[in-house]
Amino acid sequence: MSKDGINSKDFMIGTLVGGIVGATTALFLAPKSGKELRDNIGEQAVIVKEKTGKITNDALEKGNEFAAIAKEKSATLSQAVTDQSSQIMSKVRDLKSSKQQNDEQTEDEIRLAPEAADEPQLNADVQSPVSPAAAPTAGTTPHSEELKKQVNKEIEEAKKEEINK
Repeated sequence: MSKDGINSKDFMIGTLVGGIVGATTALFLAPKSGKELRDNIGEQAVIVKEKTGKITNDALEKGNEFAAIAKEKSATLSQAVTDQSSQIMSKVRDLKSSKQQNDEQTEDEIRLAPEAADEPQLNADVQSPVSPAAAPTAGTTPHSEELKKQVNKEIEEAKKEEINK
C-alpha cells in the first residue's frame, strides 16, 4: 500500500470498470439508429462467444495434457519407490538371516565349549584359580567374552559387506 492509501490493485480495477462504463456509454450515445446499434452489439456478442469457446477448448486440451503427464510421472515414481523398497526389504532379510546364522553359530560354539573341556589343556585352564582382579565380570568367562567379541566382529563385517553390495 502506498502512502496515499491507494492500492495499485484497486486502481487497476477502477480503471477497468471506468473503461467499460465509458465504452458502453459511447455506444449508446453514438449517432446510430437503434437497429444498427442492436446489430452491432449482436455481432460483438457472437465474436465474444466464439473466442470464449476457443479459449475453453484450449484450456481443456492443456488440462488433459497436464493430467496425462502427471499420471505418467506418478506411475514412474511409484515404480521406482516400489523397486527401492523391495531392494531394502531384501537387504533387511539378508541381514536378519546373516545375524540369525551368526547367532546359531555362536550357540553351537557355546554348546561345544563344555565338550572341549575334556581336553587336558582346557581342563587345566578351567581348574586353575582365577584371581578376582583378573575376572572380567560376574557370571562371564574369558572364553565367553572372546566369543562375544568374535560374533560382534562378524556381524559388523556382514553389515559392511551388505552395505558395499
